[in-house]
Amino acid sequence: MKSFIRLLILVSFSAPVWSAETESVDTADVWLTRLSQSLKTLNFSTSFVVVKNNHAEPYHWFHGVDQQNVELEILSLLNGPRRDVLRKDKTISYIEPELPPYSILSSHLKGPIPNILSGEVATLMNSYNFISVGKSRILGRSAQIIRIVPKDSSKYGLWLWLDEKNSLLLKLAIVTKKGQQLEQIQFTHLDITETLAESLIQLQTTELPNVVDIPQGYQEQKLSWTVDWLPQGFKQINANRHRISATKQPVEFMLFGDGLVDVSVYVTKSKEQQRAVDFVMDGATVALNQVVNGFEVSVVGKIPSVTAKKIADSVTLLPRPAS
Repeated sequence: MKSFIRLLILVSFSAPVWSAETESVDTADVWLTRLSQSLKTLNFSTSFVVVKNNHAEPYHWFHGVDQQNVELEILSLLNGPRRDVLRKDKTISYIEPELPPYSILSSHLKGPIPNILSGEVATLMNSYNFISVGKSRILGRSAQIIRIVPKDSSKYGLWLWLDEKNSLLLKLAIVTKKGQQLEQIQFTHLDITETLAESLIQLQTTELPNVVDIPQGYQEQKLSWTVDWLPQGFKQINANRHRISATKQPVEFMLFGDGLVDVSVYVTKSKEQQRAVDFVMDGATVALNQVVNGFEVSVVGKIPSVTAKKIADSVTLLPRPAS
């Protein structure tokens, strides 16, 4: 069972030195706005490692804007089989060893760094507080520390270390309410240039794979169940029926998010009538699984296990329509 839960996960430090914590919402807002602008407008090349469970995943990330104001990005996982994510404006291409190359239409590529940091961060203010807590030193650079703190205990918080000169991200940590670090992104180098990196120049002339044709309404299917409880700020993003690629097992799937965190919920029929809750943790990501009344419910996301259990318990089967 734990191997199935881990499959769902795949499918979907130095102590800082800061001044006494003082809440300064306006200052934090300004820093986050600068971060968003820098991530969208600067030409940079950077490397970072995602550290979780005493394991490090290294990445290389290029970003740039060409003379036609088109954003270009390359995100590469450096260990194991080669995995690249390419972006030209609103076309995102995925190059993975297990699947044929494909493209989708989107303004943001999927990666370890939350997309909202290059978007409208202010949309999080109903569910999170932004707090500026002082300064530290990362990569030999002076850094401003910003905390994104959830307004309730159903979610984790983020600590951000931003370069004081250009507001780019130097470090990110996912933390519990008590400040325990569950997952960390540590940047190991950062180069900012006036011109595009050579890799991005090559990307300009690269023919990307065809865009996947998603049938109209595929992501808005009516399923046989609903989720009656979600953390504050979460909304349904899509709902569909598909098969898990590795096992071909059919599942019904809903994706929820609050802009910062995504949570996947899977429901499928089970040969068992009941089974106690089981879960595994992968850094900040929990994959929780349980069987109730012959249906298997799995919840996967960067949320506390208590929150995942509450979501799973709120799954309600809808009555069958009268024939």
